[in-house]
Amino acid sequence: MTEAGPAPLRYPWDTPPAEGCTTQVADGVFWIRMPLPMALDHVNCYALDDGDSWTIVDTGFASKRSRSIWTKVLAGPLAGKPVGRVIVTHHHPDHIGLAGWFQTEHGAELVCTRTTWLFARMLVLDAHDLPKPETLEFWKRAGMDADVLAQRSAERPFNFADCVAPMPLGFTRIQQDSVIQFGGRTWDVHIGNGHSPEHATFWSRDDNLVLSGDQIIPSISSNLGVYATEPDADPVAEWLEACERLGRLAREDHLVLGGHKLPFAGLPVRMRQLIDNHHGALRRLEEHLTEARAAGDCFLPLFKRNISGGEYGLALVEAVAHCNHLWKEGRAARTLSDAGAYLFKRVEP
Repeated sequence: MTEAGPAPLRYPWDTPPAEGCTTQVADGVFWIRMPLPMALDHVNCYALDDGDSWTIVDTGFASKRSRSIWTKVLAGPLAGKPVGRVIVTHHHPDHIGLAGWFQTEHGAELVCTRTTWLFARMLVLDAHDLPKPETLEFWKRAGMDADVLAQRSAERPFNFADCVAPMPLGFTRIQQDSVIQFGGRTWDVHIGNGHSPEHATFWSRDDNLVLSGDQIIPSISSNLGVYATEPDADPVAEWLEACERLGRLAREDHLVLGGHKLPFAGLPVRMRQLIDNHHGALRRLEEHLTEARAAGDCFLPLFKRNISGGEYGLALVEAVAHCNHLWKEGRAARTLSDAGAYLFKRVEP
């Protein structure tokens, strides 16, 4: 007799809310989807009923279209009540983009981790017309394709301020083991890492809800990237630690409200998938590094396909992350080539 394995992921809703509309996913909890101008073309936001006002969790990009959608949602499905508070799970633009707008235009309180606020406000103020020398060096160290490097060196880089509203001074801090009340529930804050530093997740004490941002999403793996701000970082180690720790909280009945894709149940399985996915990628990468290679030459073993176009940048920073992890663990050696790229080679046992 064999025991049944863990239940697969289950999706209570098979379609997202239409633009400007909401879907009720629990008592007083409404799912809103905001558009993004990229391959991952949406971000999930949530409105929780506080009686005389709303708490909004994550916001979408700062754009004319996004502000128009929020205005429509607040005047229509959310019945005209004011936004009293905005909670941001992490500092990425699709999640914090309109936080400053909610503060200045709606008088909302901003709640997030200290690292989230510091990163976002620093990046909003850090705009450039051309890539900085440190960024160019980082791209060379990563082994960026020569044609891509030449193109990007001469064009305006992505600037945080392009899609994040100005952020006024002042926020309310949450951290690991904070307890916060909103939406008629008491929530425990548990911090994730890897995808974004000090990423907040919220676990309801009163029912089965988990607000997970991008720390836990179904069907796709969150990007784990290394950037010029911290070129020797090891977000893979931070991700694996966070997944193991959060996985111990997971229950089969949890309804996970993530930052992308669909709400789902079956969290214990998903936490194991998120861990196994990266261990598998690291094994494939290790096998690939029998010869010394730059991170830019490692897309195929990591992603099982070659990558170009708009996905190239995210693939490169994730390849650096996995190479750095093997290097930090002593499973690969790192040397600097004459061309200025870091080369990684497997350390034989």
